[in-house]
Amino acid sequence: MKKLNYYVLDVFADQKYKGNQLSVVHSDDDLTLNQYHEIAREFGYSETSFIRYSTKENALMVRSFTPAEFEVIGAGHNLLGAVCLALLKGWDIFKNQGGSSHVMIKDTRIPVKITEESGLPYVAMKQAPATIMGTVPTDVVAKAVGLTPDDLDLNGWAINIVETEVAHLMVPVKDLDVLQKAVSNKSLLKAASGKYGFEGCYLFTTNQPNPAFLAEARFFNPGIGIDEDPATGTAAGPLAGYLEKLGHIKKDKDFRILQGTAVKHPSSIRVHVSSDGIWVSGSSVIVMEGTLYL
Repeated sequence: MKKLNYYVLDVFADQKYKGNQLSVVHSDDDLTLNQYHEIAREFGYSETSFIRYSTKENALMVRSFTPAEFEVIGAGHNLLGAVCLALLKGWDIFKNQGGSSHVMIKDTRIPVKITEESGLPYVAMKQAPATIMGTVPTDVVAKAVGLTPDDLDLNGWAINIVETEVAHLMVPVKDLDVLQKAVSNKSLLKAASGKYGFEGCYLFTTNQPNPAFLAEARFFNPGIGIDEDPATGTAAGPLAGYLEKLGHIKKDKDFRILQGTAVKHPSSIRVHVSSDGIWVSGSSVIVMEGTLYL
């Protein structure tokens, strides 16, 4: 019987029982697609990441799956947690990379920068510049999240599909009270995402009382089996790019987005828009580890 080591981390957090839960399974070789699916379903978190070090690529190789058998591609909490795990465990995953640190998610190379704060590694992952892909009618979105069209009026900003790696729907919400009362209608959100070509729905408001944060957000993605995500790096990057295009924030400045309070897993996601991409960063803590039997 083959044994694999597994770990559970809280991601986009610097203390246990906050952030977004991620299971990470370490293996020396690729598993079968069915094994990836079964293990992700067994853990039941929004995503499970599988990692191995490749001497051919000189890089940490990551593949991530949801319990609904959807493979996640992108620099989100699934990648951040995997890299943080390696650093917390002291694995030298950047050897022979010639000073340009990167990891691989499936076949995509993701540049990363590593710093340290209060004894924890902080990992910054580079996403592509934000591109606005289109829009979705306000009444369609309002019905899908249990709100009214007036609730989605924030500074006159449009509802836009924005992509850095994954196309997510950016939905401005009037204020924090409205944000907290939103309810995902799974069937309507799935229908809208299929019709208009976006993956997840990122509700956010900049009209919130905490000056430490640029915005507070909630994320629904029932199409891949995520009812509500406590932290979503692949949506925070597009939000930063969207707000920069609106002139609400400037390039080359650091901001933080708060997510996950509605599900009692508050997460702090750092974002930084530069001229050639968007950096999304945060830390992670290990809360469990053990042995998995294939």
